[in-house]
Amino acid sequence: MRPLQALAIYLILVFLGGALVAPWLYWLVQGVGQTVPHLANSPFHRFVNRSLLGLALLGIWPLIRSFGFKSFKDLGLGNPKHHWKRLGQGFAVGFASLAIVALCALATGARSLPDNSLHLVQKLVGAALTAVIVAVLEELLFRGALFGALRLAFHWTKALAISSMIYALVHFMQSARIEGTVEWYTGLEVLPRLLRGLLDWHSLIPGFFNLTLAGALLALAYQRTGSLFFSIGLHAGWIFWLRSFGILTREVPGANTWWWGGGKLINGWVVFPVLAGTLLLFLKCYQGGQKQISTAAARSPI
Repeated sequence: MRPLQALAIYLILVFLGGALVAPWLYWLVQGVGQTVPHLANSPFHRFVNRSLLGLALLGIWPLIRSFGFKSFKDLGLGNPKHHWKRLGQGFAVGFASLAIVALCALATGARSLPDNSLHLVQKLVGAALTAVIVAVLEELLFRGALFGALRLAFHWTKALAISSMIYALVHFMQSARIEGTVEWYTGLEVLPRLLRGLLDWHSLIPGFFNLTLAGALLALAYQRTGSLFFSIGLHAGWIFWLRSFGILTREVPGANTWWWGGGKLINGWVVFPVLAGTLLLFLKCYQGGQKQISTAAARSPI
């Protein structure tokens, strides 16, 4: 099967399948509500999100097998013990880049430190764990599978651009609360509502450009280094700050949230030049030719 056909089938199954599975998952949790009251009280749209994510993860292996990849090593995930240096380098770059933004926000008075630091360490540990999990899953999905599929069909630069824009758009899926009884088709009704974030131009314009540039840097790192480990480290460093920014700082009334991003650091214009500088730094440090990631990828036009 051709890569684009396989990718199209994968996306259809994930979105339609997730929308149809969500009501059944919701009813299952409601049936055991006394055992898991926290989950039973969750709004329905969260079940849709979990169903989409679950199917996306379950479908990764069949998808990459259809590309000709025989193992996750072919996808850029070899033995981690051989890639700790690259993983650490990526994390250091990601951590430092957004730390600059956070420190600038504090120095200019756009953000302030919280008065209450209770449970701060616990929250930061949670942010670190989230950073690791999200970085691994999203790099496997967006760079390994999506960018990998597009690269088999297009020149890698075009694949980088397309995959980066898709990566950015997916991050604008928002909450979509519903009223009334959950029916078997309710997930299909919720699905288009999740994309209403695309209509919020105030956050879309800076946020979309920032996320597209971030996706491009992550894909370029994968292309240049030949593995996902630098990208995973870079992504984890970013996610840590995105999660920690609201914990370590608080918004100051009157601050320009369009520039600084408010509680969502990635939605501020200030991030764009920092990411652009990080991209230039990476290009300077990795000036060698692009590395092929697998035998299957070698069929991609370079």
